[in-house]
Amino acid sequence: MALIRIGEATVDRVEEAHGPSFEAGHLLPDWNPAILEELPWLVPRHFHARTGRFIGSLHSWLIRTKHHTILVDTCAGNDKHRPHSPLFHMRASAYLEKLAAAGVAPEEVDFVLCTHLHVDHVGWNTQLRDGRWVPTFPNAKYVFSKTDRDYWDPAKNPDLDEEARFIFTDSVHPVIAAGQDRLVEMTDALDDNLNIEPAPGHTPGHILLRLEDGGAQGVFTGDVMHHPVQVYRPDWSSRFCFDPGQSARTRRRVLADCADCGALMLPAHFGAPFAGRVKEKGGAFSFEWVEE
Repeated sequence: MALIRIGEATVDRVEEAHGPSFEAGHLLPDWNPAILEELPWLVPRHFHARTGRFIGSLHSWLIRTKHHTILVDTCAGNDKHRPHSPLFHMRASAYLEKLAAAGVAPEEVDFVLCTHLHVDHVGWNTQLRDGRWVPTFPNAKYVFSKTDRDYWDPAKNPDLDEEARFIFTDSVHPVIAAGQDRLVEMTDALDDNLNIEPAPGHTPGHILLRLEDGGAQGVFTGDVMHHPVQVYRPDWSSRFCFDPGQSARTRRRVLADCADCGALMLPAHFGAPFAGRVKEKGGAFSFEWVEE
């Protein structure tokens, strides 16, 4: 059974990992543990008290509409050389087996939408086969924002660090070389029900995906937010945000929009139960979880 229905579309979550991840103050430099008194429900599902680490999820959202099968973000991938990111270095997960358990073979995916091109959103774009990185989803178009693609391309941005070059080389360039990339200008549509919208700040060209079907909406927010505490403290941007101020402004806008239209918000890294609806009162936001 699908995790969620939005109109006639179904949405499943394909998990690569779930559990303690970044130390709270490392991920969110503004972190203040006093918020645990205000939001005691963060423990134990979303904060591991003994280690001070956030509980997070690394997953793709699998959308099936009447016409298309879409993967939103592709986690960290297997066999990827990530010496500067121990959480993502040389992983060996059962991601493809979990995709198969959801009823989808790689050949059946029509679109792969990468909300941005960070390490944990592009990994399964490719897999290692006979010593070469090849697209994991051979019949899919991989959707990248042109702004993000240009920023993370070492040929266009010589100031990138070593790991960013690794990521582009093994997880983005093989898709381009295979002619499977589709660039969008921050705003576009995949079909009548799936619209791409700009959400910059975390990266220069971060985008989100809005699914509208049968009067219902779902918003796949990528890394607009990393952790549910940011719903309550939207000015807390992550250490990994390209422009923390822009990231906070985008976050407030997306939260207000989800609250206004009643959209289900489906982030990339919230722990269980992974998705929910935003409420707004007096300019402050709260979150109502949708249980599996």
